[in-house]
Amino acid sequence: MSQATTADPLNDHQRALQAHLLDGVSRTFALTIPQLPEPLASIVANAYLLCRIVDTIEDEPALDLAAKEHHCKAFVAAVEGRGDAEGFARELAPRLSQSTIPAEHELIARTPEVLRIMHGFPADEQRALARCVRIMAEGMVEFQRPRPHRGLADMRELDRYCYHVAGVVGEMLTELYCIHFPEVAARREEMMSLAVSFGQGLQMTNILKDIWDDHARGACWLPRSVFEREGVELDELQPGRTGSGFARGLRHLVGIAHGHLANAVRYTQGIPTEQTGIRNFCLWALGMAVLTLRRIHATPGFTDGRQVKITRRSVQGTIVVSRLTARHNALMWLSFRLAGIGLPLYTLPGT
Repeated sequence: MSQATTADPLNDHQRALQAHLLDGVSRTFALTIPQLPEPLASIVANAYLLCRIVDTIEDEPALDLAAKEHHCKAFVAAVEGRGDAEGFARELAPRLSQSTIPAEHELIARTPEVLRIMHGFPADEQRALARCVRIMAEGMVEFQRPRPHRGLADMRELDRYCYHVAGVVGEMLTELYCIHFPEVAARREEMMSLAVSFGQGLQMTNILKDIWDDHARGACWLPRSVFEREGVELDELQPGRTGSGFARGLRHLVGIAHGHLANAVRYTQGIPTEQTGIRNFCLWALGMAVLTLRRIHATPGFTDGRQVKITRRSVQGTIVVSRLTARHNALMWLSFRLAGIGLPLYTLPGT
């Protein structure tokens, strides 16, 4: 069995910088990424920070679409070694408003340091990270085009959106695993397909949980066709006034997301059994997503994402169960099915 090298590619200052920035922008990933073996933990931490820079541009309300496209292109050029990282940070930093959290202000200001770390990785890892950032940034520009409260056209468009913001991240992670583990590389095509589905399951869970937070800022990522079949027009949607048709549409999407998460289990089972750190990294995210779907399914009339957010106790329970089942594929599948009792589970085309 192959093993990832245990050498850390970062020096103490770089390691501390990434840990500090990661803790500021995502407590969840600050907890899960260190479960990975080195050098993967350092590379994935860097990748997450790069993706978060794209997210920061996307979410900044003070930037119009043209400005977002400009800054995304400048960032991609810097990532690919064709542009000026210092110039990117110097131009974008003062344009960020107070709507952007202080940790993201700091992340943008320290972009040159994050990119210096990335550019010190081996060429194969750099290419995987750069491809992910480029596709994510291109998708961000495409899907930022105005569609106030109208949602996406149909499931096909939702699939495309989820690919650009999450599926491509799954591909990037799988590429890194293929580089370090021949057992994963031998199943590359299957693992890549399942990785995209894994990403979509997580992203759909977030979309469903954040319906009303997104609605408040004029965004909607729900597929219109699903709700039109139930007699619901998304541009007329208001929290607390949704009705049974909306609940049916929501539960249909829960079933699709649950199906993608079933593929996430199959993906995790494809990771070498001795790589419990990678398996736990996958299982923690998967377990929390299933429990969130349960809350959404049970409370389709919720009006605030906090009403379907899982408890800290549930997070701790997910961690315990993941550690107990990480080496055992049969137990992993059983725990997934038990966690999803009562949820619709759709078998997806091609899986």
